[in-house]
Amino acid sequence: MAKKSDKKIIFEKEKEMPPFAISFYSMEYNKTESWRNFRPLIDYDKCSCCLICWKSCPEAAIKLKKTKVKGKEKFKPVIDYDYCKGCGICWEECPTKAIDIEEEAD
Repeated sequence: MAKKSDKKIIFEKEKEMPPFAISFYSMEYNKTESWRNFRPLIDYDKCSCCLICWKSCPEAAIKLKKTKVKGKEKFKPVIDYDYCKGCGICWEECPTKAIDIEEEAD
């Protein structure tokens, strides 16, 4: 794991700022599970392994795991709950409705 630096990054002008959100540290420092209200769950019986959820996840919280489906090697999506913020984009984008959302337990 990369060592976190205490060096502050200061932008003097708005034009110096990047045009998109970025992380200045490894995502290992940016766990979001502590403030998640909803948790997506994948029903692998419905999942077609199309990977649209993986492509649409803004936090890169969906990892790919090699698996065999009907004798063919495919990648299946697996949610890493340490980094999932529960935004529901994967749930909304899933064409087979294989992802459900449940309220996070207290």
